[in-house]
Amino acid sequence: MTVVGRVSEWYDDEGWGVVETATAPGGCWLHFSSLLVAGHRHVEVGQDLELSVVAGDQEGYRFRADEAWPVGTEPHRPPEHHAGDATAFHSTLTLSFDDVDGPDGPDAEPPR
Repeated sequence: MTVVGRVSEWYDDEGWGVVETATAPGGCWLHFSSLLVAGHRHVEVGQDLELSVVAGDQEGYRFRADEAWPVGTEPHRPPEHHAGDATAFHSTLTLSFDDVDGPDGPDAEPPR
């Protein structure tokens, strides 16, 4: 179940803020990672959000937002990403070791 709340504090440089809602007395803590918006995850003080609230002590608040998005918009959930699906990065690593039994290995004659 979701409720509507209003952002009362937002610390963009720290990525968190507080949303006031009737179902979360004392405010609801909101982290930017819980924002379901496309692009930069940011909100403005005074902005209305739809959010799901869960009980739990977070930074001194008794409630935190599990998910939140601007009122009047659809929540933006990025597609599921599974290991091995990425095509943006690809790298390989090859390790090789010196032959320890070669001319300079542990059985080699010491220099004179």
